[in-house]
Amino acid sequence: MAVKMRLRRMGAKKAPFYRIVVADERYPRDGRFIEEIGYYDPTKEPSVVKVDAEAAKKWLANGAQPTDTVKVILKKEGIL
Repeated sequence: MAVKMRLRRMGAKKAPFYRIVVADERYPRDGRFIEEIGYYDPTKEPSVVKVDAEAAKKWLANGAQPTDTVKVILKKEGIL
């Protein structure tokens, strides 16, 4: 089972916000997930990001691969 850390789109049409989740890569983008570890809201100024650092580090240590966007978010938060 390949596990990814990725964004799950939520919110209304043209007003998205995202939850950062850990999910099996075979599941759909907004489908089933293993654990929610934070959120990202790009519509606010400045963008709002909240990540559970402990959970993120745990999943990275267990081999979860972050997507490109999540990798950038984790670097900005100082987790990577």
